[in-house]
Amino acid sequence: MNQAILTIEDYAKTFHLHERNKRIPSASHVNLSVYPGRLTALVGPTGAGKSSVLKGVYRTYLPDAGRILFRTHAGNVVDLVRASEHQVLELRKQEIGFVTQFLHCLPRKSALDVVAEPLVTRGVDGDEAHARAGQILQQLAVPRHLWNVPPATFSGGEKQRVNLARGLIAQPRLLLLDEPTASLDPATTERVIEHIQSIKATGIAMLAIFHHPDLVRRLADDVVELAPPLAAVETIEEIA
Repeated sequence: MNQAILTIEDYAKTFHLHERNKRIPSASHVNLSVYPGRLTALVGPTGAGKSSVLKGVYRTYLPDAGRILFRTHAGNVVDLVRASEHQVLELRKQEIGFVTQFLHCLPRKSALDVVAEPLVTRGVDGDEAHARAGQILQQLAVPRHLWNVPPATFSGGEKQRVNLARGLIAQPRLLLLDEPTASLDPATTERVIEHIQSIKATGIAMLAIFHHPDLVRRLADDVVELAPPLAAVETIEEIA
């Protein structure tokens, strides 16, 4: 097996409710590795900290403990917990992608521009970026008449397809997926599965959360099960 692109060692994240002087553990003692061309699925009940782990890798959250080691294209190992903001932003631009459950973009930007943006940011020619954006929008069954319309007016499923297209188009070395098929109809879900399988074959490493066990069965090469920290359950009951 190739060297891991991502290794998480003893990751822990706790949220603080300052107004109630409470600490709620979200994830603890998380250890996993993600390899090129393989998809690692995070599973576990609500409250186990699955999204917290993804956001820790993307550095939306800073953990309370542990290391998140990312092997760059140049072969250097960077601890994302301790990396500078500049390093993190550069890695997001070039090597780490994140498909969240919700689309966030400028309100007047067309769907085509939203999807092409990651390529343009990397220096791809505008015409080529828009051509590739059109191809992936077509693959994900976004109607052509919507391509020049701002996604703010779209249905939930249409927004998620645009969100997926933007996350998948740049084919980063590490792709984080947080329930990417939420809000999608069965036919579009099948298209997404096919696309994920095709890009996995190119060597992209993926760390993903899926809502349906069937998706885990069909797409995951490795499965990591997280359990909710006992202290979190006790604290939540206390607050309730």
